[in-house]
Amino acid sequence: MKKENDSKVTEFVLLGLSSSWELQLFLFLIFLLFHVATVLGNLLIMVTVRTDTHLLQSPVYYFLGHLSFIDLCLSCVTVPKMLGDFLQEGKIISFSGCLAQIYFLHFLGASEMFVLTVMAYDRYVAICSPLHYLAVMNRQLCFQLVFACWCGGFVHSITQVTLVIQLPFCGLNELDNFYCDVPQVIKLACMDTYVVEVLMVSNSGLLSLVCFLVLLISYAVILITLRTRLRQGQSKALATCASHLMVVSLIFVPCVFIYLRPFCSFSVDKVFSVFYTVITPMLNPLIYTFRNADMKTAMKKLRKKHVTSCCHVQE
Repeated sequence: MKKENDSKVTEFVLLGLSSSWELQLFLFLIFLLFHVATVLGNLLIMVTVRTDTHLLQSPVYYFLGHLSFIDLCLSCVTVPKMLGDFLQEGKIISFSGCLAQIYFLHFLGASEMFVLTVMAYDRYVAICSPLHYLAVMNRQLCFQLVFACWCGGFVHSITQVTLVIQLPFCGLNELDNFYCDVPQVIKLACMDTYVVEVLMVSNSGLLSLVCFLVLLISYAVILITLRTRLRQGQSKALATCASHLMVVSLIFVPCVFIYLRPFCSFSVDKVFSVFYTVITPMLNPLIYTFRNADMKTAMKKLRKKHVTSCCHVQE
C-alpha cells in the first residue's frame, strides 16, 4: 500500500472480478466485445437521430439521442480501466483517479435517471393528451428539460464526491470491485462512517428509489390508458412503452440494490455492478432499435444513403 508521509493513502488497489489469469483473459475478450457493441450501438442511434429529420423533430427521439450519448460516456468511465486491469497484475488507481470515476459515474448515472423520467413524462403527455402533445412538448421545453437533467446529475455527483473527499484514508486501500464507487470507498475511511453512509442512502439510494417509483406509476397510468385504446391503433405506443419499461428496469433495479443498503455487502454486488456499468449501456440500443419501427426505418434509410454515396464515390 502506498502512503504519503505514512498517513495518507494516495492510491487504491482494485481486487477486480477474479484473481485467475485464465479467467481474466476470457473476461477481457467478453467485455471487449461488449464495449465495442456498446460504443457502436449508441453511436448508431445518435447518428441516426441526428441525420433523420423526422426523428430529430420528435421529442422522444431527441431524448433518446441524449440517452445514447450518456450510455456511451458511461461505458467509458469504468470499462477501459477494467479491460486494462485484466492484462496486468497490479490493479492500481490513484486517489484522484478514483474521485474522477466517482464523479463521472454519478454525474452520468443521475443524468440518465432524470432523462428516463423526462421520457416517461413525454410518453404520458403523448398518450394521455395527444391533442396537446406538440404544443406542450415543444423544442424549447425539451431543451430546458434536458438541461435540467444534466444540472441535476452535476449536483448529485458533486454531493457524492464531497462525501468522499472529506474522509481520512490511512489504513486499508483495497477495494473489492473493478472500479471506484462510494459504498466501497467510504468503508476504507479511518473514522466512523455511519453518518456518511446515511447521507449516501439519502442521496443515491432515495434518488434511485423515488425516480423508479415515479416511473412505475407513470407507466402504470399510461398502460391503463392504453388498455382502453388498443382497438384504436395504439399498439405502436404500447411497444414504445414496453421498451422504456425494459430499460428502466435494467437501470434502476441494480441501482436500488447497490445504493439503498450501503451498510452490508453481498457476493452479488459485483454482478449488479457489471450489469449497471457494462450490460445495460449495451442493451439499451438493442432494445430501442429492435422494438421500434421508426428507428429501424430510419436506419435503413441511413444505410441506403451510405451505400448510394459509396457507389457515387467509386464511379
